[in-house]
Amino acid sequence: MSFSPTVSRRSFLGAAAAISALAMAGCAGENATTDGAAQQGGTLNIDFATYNPLSLVIKEKGWLEATLADQGVTVNWLQSAGSNKANEALRAGAIDIGSTAGSAALLARSNKSPIKAISIFSQPEWAALVTAKGSTITSVAALKGKSVAATKGTDPYFFLVQALAEAGLSTKDVTVENLQHADGRAALANGSVDAWSGLDPIMASAEQDGASLLYRNLNFNTYGFLNATESFLKEKPELAQTVVDAYEKARFWASENPEETAQILAAAAGLKPEVANTVILERSNLGVSGVPGEKQQAVLAKIGPTFVELGDVKTQGEVDDALASLLDDSFATKANPASIKEAS
Repeated sequence: MSFSPTVSRRSFLGAAAAISALAMAGCAGENATTDGAAQQGGTLNIDFATYNPLSLVIKEKGWLEATLADQGVTVNWLQSAGSNKANEALRAGAIDIGSTAGSAALLARSNKSPIKAISIFSQPEWAALVTAKGSTITSVAALKGKSVAATKGTDPYFFLVQALAEAGLSTKDVTVENLQHADGRAALANGSVDAWSGLDPIMASAEQDGASLLYRNLNFNTYGFLNATESFLKEKPELAQTVVDAYEKARFWASENPEETAQILAAAAGLKPEVANTVILERSNLGVSGVPGEKQQAVLAKIGPTFVELGDVKTQGEVDDALASLLDDSFATKANPASIKEAS
């Protein structure tokens, strides 16, 4: 079973070898170092999330702690329950770096949240419309007049919006219950809602319990974005570079160890092994390039007008300005996974 639907293991390892070779040749000297962090010390506040497997690998392996220990930097991990929660924590300054769906990152910046996307951690099929075991609903069109749970400001919510539009409906044709992802699954299970716009790995777990995926569409899923506050990038660029370097190390490690990656996810999310395997081996494209660029812009350009239509952003101009300034590829293009230390 292949790890990524779009990137072969051979090409993936080739990229890893190329980066390592460049590092050995002295390219590492061109990367930002952690000297500034060594002088400043302090704390790196960073999130981890079950929808971001690479964050779980980095946390489990202790790579950031090992790399930053000599520089006097403490690593403080906070869990994000969804993209909306990660964005709230970024805006409040509770975390310096957080993981969200691309759509959520664009929405946040459109509403003046000072964040930048500095790396891409996946191109997953992590959202779909879900119905409960025994449901008689067989199409998106049949959701008219029904209740659907979704977490506003996240990819599953925008997945719902796009799926309804494709079926000739809008959010006005259904009752949207704004529930956090886990609560949406519970509402579906207890019959409080007719459908749920789900998010993996919770969605895969619901499938194991008898729920069905009513509608899937990979093109309606946006990429996984690693975002940082502008103040953090300005004040501690070396630290931001270290995090992106760690993400690249995790990407290569996960490609070589998909089964162990699934085990890490299972332990972190309390999942059955078979559920975690489904998420990692079938629905997580962790082999996508970490450099944010034209592909992400193209996807977000399609969903941007939806923000204005729903009243989440006042004008299209605000969305356009946010999209033009959201992506920062300067860290990912210099990523040096060889700089990240193994924990002893």
